[in-house]
Amino acid sequence: MRLTFSAPLWQWQVRSDSWWFVTVPPEESDTLAELPLPPRGFGSIKVTATIGATTWSTSVFPSDEQKGYVLPLKKAVRQAEGIEPGGTVRVTLEPVGT
Repeated sequence: MRLTFSAPLWQWQVRSDSWWFVTVPPEESDTLAELPLPPRGFGSIKVTATIGATTWSTSVFPSDEQKGYVLPLKKAVRQAEGIEPGGTVRVTLEPVGT
């Protein structure tokens, strides 16, 4: 299964740390929530994510605040793809184990 969508990058600050995320849109979040996968910590789902020419293994996490899943974007990915704060990115997610 492959899910592709575009969404803006946003920042969540905790203490002195900044974390950057993309929110998975509602339709794609619903699809992820329905996958018959074994439970993982924090309700996460292991995925392979691709933005531009960068592909990496990570997890998406459910977020009540965002009303769906969120994908963390580490600095190396943001730098490799020239992603600026507030910029919109095109993401492909492939759940692992489906």
